Amino acid sequence: MKKVYFTLLTIFLMSLAAKAQSYQKTQLGLKAVINATVVEIQFYSPQIVRVIKYPEKDNFQKKSLSVIKNPEKTRFSIDKKADKILLKTDALQVILNSNTGSVSFASHTGKALLNEKESGTVFTDFNDTGSKTYTVTQSFILDKKESVYGLGILQNGKMSQRNQKVHMVQNNTWDFVTFFQSDKGYGLFWDNYSPTDFSDNPEETSFKSEVGDGVDYYFMGGGNADGVIANMRGLTGQVPMFPKWTFGFWQSRERYKSQNETVEVVKKYRDLGVPLDGIIQDWQYWGDNYHWNGMSFLNPEFSKPQQMVDDIHNLNAHLIISIWSSFGPKTPQFQELKEKNMLMDFQTWPQSGKDVWPPDMNFPSGVQVYDPYNPEARDIYWKYLNKGLFSFGIDGWWMDSTEPDHLDFKPKDFDNKTFLGSFRKVRNAFPLMAVGGVYDHQREVTSDKRVFILTRSAFAGQQRYGANTWSGDVNSSWEMLRNQIPAGLNFSLCGIPYWNSDIGGFFAGAYNRGGNAGSGAKNPAYQELYVRWLQFGAFTPMMRSHGTDVPREIYQFGKKGEPIYDAIEKSINLRYTLLPYIYSNAWKITNGQSSMMRALMMDFEDDKVKDMNSEYLFGQSILVAPVINAQYTPETIVKTNEDTGWDKKDTSDKPKTLAVDFTQKKSKKVYLPAGAIWYDFWTNNKYNGGQEIEQETAIDKIPLFVKAGSIIPIGPKVQYVNEKKWDDLEIRIYEGADGEFTLYEDEGDNYNYEKGKYATITFKWNDSKKTVTVSKQKGSFSGMLKERKFKVVKASSKTGMSDTASEQIDKVISYNGNEVSIKL
Repeated sequence: MKKVYFTLLTIFLMSLAAKAQSYQKTQLGLKAVINATVVEIQFYSPQIVRVIKYPEKDNFQKKSLSVIKNPEKTRFSIDKKADKILLKTDALQVILNSNTGSVSFASHTGKALLNEKESGTVFTDFNDTGSKTYTVTQSFILDKKESVYGLGILQNGKMSQRNQKVHMVQNNTWDFVTFFQSDKGYGLFWDNYSPTDFSDNPEETSFKSEVGDGVDYYFMGGGNADGVIANMRGLTGQVPMFPKWTFGFWQSRERYKSQNETVEVVKKYRDLGVPLDGIIQDWQYWGDNYHWNGMSFLNPEFSKPQQMVDDIHNLNAHLIISIWSSFGPKTPQFQELKEKNMLMDFQTWPQSGKDVWPPDMNFPSGVQVYDPYNPEARDIYWKYLNKGLFSFGIDGWWMDSTEPDHLDFKPKDFDNKTFLGSFRKVRNAFPLMAVGGVYDHQREVTSDKRVFILTRSAFAGQQRYGANTWSGDVNSSWEMLRNQIPAGLNFSLCGIPYWNSDIGGFFAGAYNRGGNAGSGAKNPAYQELYVRWLQFGAFTPMMRSHGTDVPREIYQFGKKGEPIYDAIEKSINLRYTLLPYIYSNAWKITNGQSSMMRALMMDFEDDKVKDMNSEYLFGQSILVAPVINAQYTPETIVKTNEDTGWDKKDTSDKPKTLAVDFTQKKSKKVYLPAGAIWYDFWTNNKYNGGQEIEQETAIDKIPLFVKAGSIIPIGPKVQYVNEKKWDDLEIRIYEGADGEFTLYEDEGDNYNYEKGKYATITFKWNDSKKTVTVSKQKGSFSGMLKERKFKVVKASSKTGMSDTASEQIDKVISYNGNEVSIKL
């Protein structure tokens, strides 16, 4: 009998051991079945690993909408010790617990990075319009003092996204990306497109998605924020170069009501000598709401569209135009898409056929959103866009409502069928598909004109589609201005570098007086807010003024010689003088995985900047500390959104007219990160990092600082980007550390750079020897300068920005493309 018991025990223990070791090595990693759950670990590179989990009884088949990287051949080893299966590459360690199925991640040296929570994988049965699937949850354990960043454009004012819950469904002003990165040097992309909850509390950090056939996420190392971003872009797509002219100043409003008005704005800027590169035509050029987004100039006020485009081009400006993700019932697009069952049925903007607020639902518009998940629907969209607008030579696309607008939400709306399943299943990827459809089609048509898309929403991978995302219809308040800084920084930390906001806020009606529409431009309370927002906007990837209620053109605010007008003009001119720096930084994004707006934690190991939401680096040299509190007027509390903002009724709590002296000097506190010496951009006074200082401000000046060791090229004063060549640049040297800067140039508005037709010149500063070396020029392109001069200026308190260039010059270098060194 003892022998029988012993035999049974042996068999039982052997079966347990076999179960515990039940895994198979695959080409990409391993596959195991643990507690009736399949766990797959797949290396996409030495630094990127994919984790898939699903119930053993099911199959998991998925083609990612965001991930375009094919797994590269990666050397890895597998070693089993007790209940741990260790997979190692040259960069990562991945540990699978063979008892619980939980996965942990560590650096190649064994430094712990992230752990799944034991029993943190949950599958809950879910019926998705007849398809049996799951609600999926994966929980992780983060260190208590760890900071995480990302999740998209969030209007919560926070830099680190710890200790909160975010319900992630795309909307007008919150754009969600199911990705975060940690200050420990790793990132995590949750590859799911359904409504998702990100939750972080002291017990766990989790993603929970309403629909999913399994858990599917990518863990990536990187060592620092730039390394993580490089891996995220390697996984989901690289960033193309934008046209050079897009980095100038853009004027817009809701809306110019005739082609004559649109052209006259450009003419006025030219007459005033104020730089401008772009004008934007908003909605209703197609006529009424029943012809919504017809992509045709049916409005009689736009009867000669080719002349409008030609007039703008002859003024050396560019035009982008509003297009939407929905169509009115009287458009041919609607009819063709409807016949092919490619429209979705839920309430979207505009709800009424009458252009009134609130919507008069006695006259429903019948506007419906199209299905961009369907490749044929994307073909149809482009067919009409190409014929109706692109054929006129329009320069780019303002893709509004790419989230899309989803009004009067009802749960059954998610039951709408798309090409890829229920709308519920793919909801958050809508902007990725809509924007990608336009980019891909234009690239197929021509390589002579770079795609430029301004869009209101985004998802992971959208950086590959030539799109700059703006933060939606935010209201015109100081609180909202403050929120834009961490919103843009966290979005950039998702690997999507191009971002902007409506300068001055979209809904500004609270500043108009006595029912006088547009009077807000003369209201000091709005003037101050607008100027500060514009100064911030000068240091974002796109400088674009836009909104409703209060026209934003510079001449609305006064005239030359008046403080507000002069402050606006000064900011625009400053943007243009920094164009060589900005365009070269754009190349660092495309070629070097960099980011233009940089959270301070990216570049400084300083605990005081880990959660700083009020300052940032623009490029890797300029510290921007925008004025984000009212200094001359009381702060106006404005509570509007995309619904209430359209209500034009007068209210009694509007800001009062004040007597304000905008010539007074003010001040604000600025923190200078440790680990660097800092130069005041305006005066060149020097400060040690690691301290907070009281910095003087004025209505025309915000605190700007330059890091020692920086080299900044200063461009000529121009009225538009391409007015003058960069043949006489000023090169500013900020001593105190060695430095390097690469000036990038190309043809400006085609894709020849992808064929190697571009040139770079690298400047190096040796701080101990006080020498500047200009390298041999690399590369060439059509129209490249053969000879030029560089006026070298060593920053000192005698050479602030207010001085004339002739007083600042230390050396003039005649440059013909060969290396030259000078001593300052």
